[in-house]
Amino acid sequence: MIKTIIFDFGDVFINLDKAATQQNLEKIQIKELPEHIHSRNRDYEQGFVTSDEISDIYRTEFPQLQHRDFLDSWNSILLDFPEYRLQFLQKLAEKKKFELILLSNTNENHIENIKSRVAFYEDFKECFDAFYLSHEIGMRKPNPEIFEFVFEQHKLKAEECLFIDDTAENTEAAAALGMHVWNLEPTREDVIDLFTTKKELF
Repeated sequence: MIKTIIFDFGDVFINLDKAATQQNLEKIQIKELPEHIHSRNRDYEQGFVTSDEISDIYRTEFPQLQHRDFLDSWNSILLDFPEYRLQFLQKLAEKKKFELILLSNTNENHIENIKSRVAFYEDFKECFDAFYLSHEIGMRKPNPEIFEFVFEQHKLKAEECLFIDDTAENTEAAAALGMHVWNLEPTREDVIDLFTTKKELF
């Protein structure tokens, strides 16, 4: 029996264009990011690097990159947040049938951008019993420790949890711990169809 639903954020609620950042960087002759930059991106997602520092890291590596260019490219992954998904979540929260948790790999720049563009961000946040952002808790998916942290914080049993994420390595990690999972495919699935797509769990 599912008692807790744990949601990802990107491409579950807010739409993403995952190729956009690299496409924008290529317009200023940055063709490929070296592995040490990808490593620093992961550090930034866990709050080990500040927003100013990640900008400096990129601009040191690529002198042609201005701070505004970096920020615009970095945030170009973020698209719209359809309000009907908020309405679905609000109705789910009102029923109080499930504990609702958000668990997102993200970073300060993305969250600040979303706050500035999505008028109902605080209403969205209030729907959850807990709201975990990777850069605030120092952990990121798919590392098992982040799921174990959530289990411990909320006294959860893995088999009573459903984890919804668009990234296969994240849902695979959750499934390995005994959770039910939905690896949502955003080009053909929508979170609002949860109770029909995963009806066997409810």
